[in-house]
Amino acid sequence: MNDQPEGPVLHPLLAGRWSPTTFDPAYEASPAEVEVLLEAARWAPSAGNSQPWAFIVGRRGDRTHRRLVRHLAGSSAAWALTASLLIANLAHRFVEGTDWEFSEFAVYDLGQAVAHLTVQAQALGLHVRQFRAFDRADLAAEFAVPSHWEVTTMAAVGRLPPALAASIDPEPAELLTRSRRALDDIVWTAG
Repeated sequence: MNDQPEGPVLHPLLAGRWSPTTFDPAYEASPAEVEVLLEAARWAPSAGNSQPWAFIVGRRGDRTHRRLVRHLAGSSAAWALTASLLIANLAHRFVEGTDWEFSEFAVYDLGQAVAHLTVQAQALGLHVRQFRAFDRADLAAEFAVPSHWEVTTMAAVGRLPPALAASIDPEPAELLTRSRRALDDIVWTAG
């Protein structure tokens, strides 16, 4: 594993991205911030421009947020409640009324959309933690998600608490000691 890549320099939005488990419970994302996050997701590339994604967005304190919180596992409820937003990420997997896949790339395309949302959040001074510690089936039932859609993951979005934000060195390379596999380990060579 490698702490920081040598060679090409990552864009600061990518190098500074990390997934906190502590958010500022006083910070409230504005409707304009929510809109630009979803707009970033909307402009993600997708196979055949199918855009096979949808989002259930709850702002802390609203009815949707309370409904999302009910389905969190204990491990994620311990920290996710302080995030300003909870977002359930959905992929349009199948053609309604058939077993034909709508897009064999639907989950990949949703990942692209969430990645775009994540980078846009970083540009706004927000952080995103993606997670899977929640009851997918119960959440789908709660929001009447049709069976041809799949609830895949959730994302918690917010600002760092002021004390934590002040303690972090602003240089992306110094944000955290993070570990990634070496480039040679992620490039598949012909056998």
